[in-house]
Amino acid sequence: MRWDSLFEDLEAQFSAERALARESEISERARVELAGLDLVDRLRGVGGAEIALVLSGGISLQGTLGHVGGDWFVLIDNGRQWLIPCASVRLYDGLGRLARKPVSQIQSSLRLASALRGLSRDRTQVTVVLATGPEGGHRLHGVIDRVGRDHFDFADTRGEVRRGGAVAAVRTIPFTSLEAICSSGSQGF
Repeated sequence: MRWDSLFEDLEAQFSAERALARESEISERARVELAGLDLVDRLRGVGGAEIALVLSGGISLQGTLGHVGGDWFVLIDNGRQWLIPCASVRLYDGLGRLARKPVSQIQSSLRLASALRGLSRDRTQVTVVLATGPEGGHRLHGVIDRVGRDHFDFADTRGEVRRGGAVAAVRTIPFTSLEAICSSGSQGF
């Protein structure tokens, strides 16, 4: 009889040790997996969800997460579309714990320059918000003319259609100064 208790006690201890080792291994694997995730993987994991964020200049936005590129994403906010470089965001709210790796190499290689070239090619009227410090971003209205590897030329049309006479100035903007780009019709933000 005493042997039965002894063996039951040993089995319980062995079972508890195995459960503890299994939990420890799961926790370690989760830490290793999380260490391999990029922020854009987390953004892809909640595509289509409502998120909130704060940009470096203090602008707070809330909307539906749209397309996610290699280092940028689109946020849809009351009909406006914001193209936002990941580097200009200071705080995200609503990302949750899900993450998703890119479906293809093309998806992860669509960098900010690629997105800006698409806007330039379409001659889309946009509002560019520049990161100018804690007092808020400087806004320019016009068309993206040309896009380099780390900068773009912006024709400031003051809201007019892009024609030679409507261009007030052509400015060169480094990507590092870009806080966000907003679709036209949104000058009142």
